[in-house]
Amino acid sequence: MSGHSHWAGIKHRKGINDAARGKIFTKHGKLITIAARSGGNPEMNFQLRLAIDHARAENMPKDNIERAIKRGTGELEDGAEIQEVLYEAYGPGQVAMLIKTATDNKNRTLGELKTILTKSGGKMVSAGSVSYLFKLVGNINIAVEKDADINELELKAIESGAEDSIYSENILTLYTRPEELRKTKEALEKNDLKIEDAGLAWAPIQKTTLDENTKLDYEKLLELLDEQDDVQEIYDNL
Repeated sequence: MSGHSHWAGIKHRKGINDAARGKIFTKHGKLITIAARSGGNPEMNFQLRLAIDHARAENMPKDNIERAIKRGTGELEDGAEIQEVLYEAYGPGQVAMLIKTATDNKNRTLGELKTILTKSGGKMVSAGSVSYLFKLVGNINIAVEKDADINELELKAIESGAEDSIYSENILTLYTRPEELRKTKEALEKNDLKIEDAGLAWAPIQKTTLDENTKLDYEKLLELLDEQDDVQEIYDNL
């Protein structure tokens, strides 16, 4: 089982110039604002703490983070309300896709996503058409040192509450039940493990594969979706 964020894979590329960096800060700001509606104290609001951690990992300025929190708590009224919306789609080769967005205009976002998908050999589908192929999980990525004992790390992960793990390219990815994410993350931190990223993710129940030509078409679609301002994360069943 492996849920993944394609946005995470392009963060470095987007960070090479100020305009692109500003776009990433805008994306993070939206997520912080949404999370802050449940409370502006990250010590009491775990989802807000995760959103802030993600923003800090991208070197988002402290002032930007604080403004985004104030928008969420209502201390700062600035524009239309931002909503988190999960759209369902099929990409080239019938890849099942869940596209998480943060938008202040659902009609605009839906229209733009439809255009991108249609031009790229995909299509939007109604709610429930794809989501049943995924399950919501807690997702934690741990940086692994070259000389680390993977078996020992996995044992610590299980003891901390992880239900499954995958090791690839010096990253140990752990999966938990959604309600166990916070407890597992905090237990891992107490063991001095370096957590690269943590949050809720949609993991495919079963995976599919694509031939090389279709895979290239799908990757082009991902690049176009990543450039859409409201798209936050993309999950698929590859």
